[in-house]
Amino acid sequence: MDDSEAKSAGRIEPASDLSEIAAQCANSNLLDLAAQLAGLAEDLKALAARPIEPIPTLAEPEDQPEGGFPGII
Repeated sequence: MDDSEAKSAGRIEPASDLSEIAAQCANSNLLDLAAQLAGLAEDLKALAARPIEPIPTLAEPEDQPEGGFPGII
């Protein structure tokens, strides 16, 4: 590769700079993941604070539609 090809190919980064860039990307990705997990934890706390409401069931078997499973067509 001559000088004109090297210039057109762009600046070549030394390996140490590439390693630093890769480390910064990994750190950024980990911070994004940590933020997503924190948001999920908040959502789970909010769900845990809500009471569980029982699903109404049919009292008599003859009240069930054909097939025996309410809500399934």
